[in-house]
Amino acid sequence: MIIENGLVFQEDGSYKQQPVYIENHKIVSSIDEVTDRTTIDATGLKVIPGLIDIHSHGAFGHDFSDADVEGLKTILKYEKAHGITSYCPTSMTLGIDVLEKVFGTASKVGNDPLEATIVGLNMEGPFLDPEKKGAHSSKYIVNLSSEFFDHCQKASNGLIKLVTVAPNAKGAMEFIQEKHGEVHISLGHTAADYDCCMDAFQAGADHVTHLFNAMPAYSHRAPGLVGAACDAEHSYVELITDGIHIHPSVVRSTFKMFQDRVVLISDSMMATGMENGTYELGGQEVTVTDGKATLSNGTIAGSATNLFDCMRKSISFGVPEKEAILAATKNPAMSIGIFDTVGSISVGKRADILLVTEDFELKQVI
Repeated sequence: MIIENGLVFQEDGSYKQQPVYIENHKIVSSIDEVTDRTTIDATGLKVIPGLIDIHSHGAFGHDFSDADVEGLKTILKYEKAHGITSYCPTSMTLGIDVLEKVFGTASKVGNDPLEATIVGLNMEGPFLDPEKKGAHSSKYIVNLSSEFFDHCQKASNGLIKLVTVAPNAKGAMEFIQEKHGEVHISLGHTAADYDCCMDAFQAGADHVTHLFNAMPAYSHRAPGLVGAACDAEHSYVELITDGIHIHPSVVRSTFKMFQDRVVLISDSMMATGMENGTYELGGQEVTVTDGKATLSNGTIAGSATNLFDCMRKSISFGVPEKEAILAATKNPAMSIGIFDTVGSISVGKRADILLVTEDFELKQVI
């Protein structure tokens, strides 16, 4: 396949009009390597990498935590159709017997070209701080346990790439020191102060779960996890830009603070792509009204928005186009160590490519 006449997004965030050569869904360097020379005319279109959502619980009426292979495949089809070509299904806080079944479903999904590719799993619970549990169920929150994690990792066939840890939880520092070489440790769902969070980053944590949400507010005398993440320059920070979780001004400020360390996520739940109504997240009832998902007590419970729409909304908030695209492609790939295979339109990488208009209307997913 050959894509011609489009403006191709480069790794540095610029655009260049150039052909893209594809063979067996890999990007190759020249037309001589292409056997199927079907040509797509991308005149007037931008050619950008497929998006990478590393934090999403579900979509289109299904939840990863349902432990249902067919439901997971439905989620993956929805994501691919909406420009998300790489995906990390994300678990909720549940008992170990349930989580083992949940994580076991990922390796049972085949390689369907209509589905997003699972590039890892995100284990958001149960190592959380009950004070900042958000939409997670407190009855399943447990202390940090390498044995608990190992059982889940074994059930997933080693697919878990991210695990959320409250750094103020009992045993957190020991867990981080032991496991940071095996899995990316994400700090979140915590009331920990700046010093505690800095200790965790120095111990090996390198990620933050949905910055600003389920953590103390950033203030001039108590910077908390937000301030620690800013100072821990090796860390990446997730940001939900659905227009509900974070004010547009804070979205703009976050990009200025963290620059190329921002990772856009959807944090989507099963109501994404569905009508207003009542749904479920981690065994708890969630009501969705006009795109806002809440528990009965008013707590925001994930989002009802996909990552492509979050990227578009970021741009509408005033985030530079270059930075928004990188935050949905290169940055998430870098944050979980998969940039060698996805995240940019580069020779040797998987040909996960989107064709979009000047206004970011999605025209084609390749």
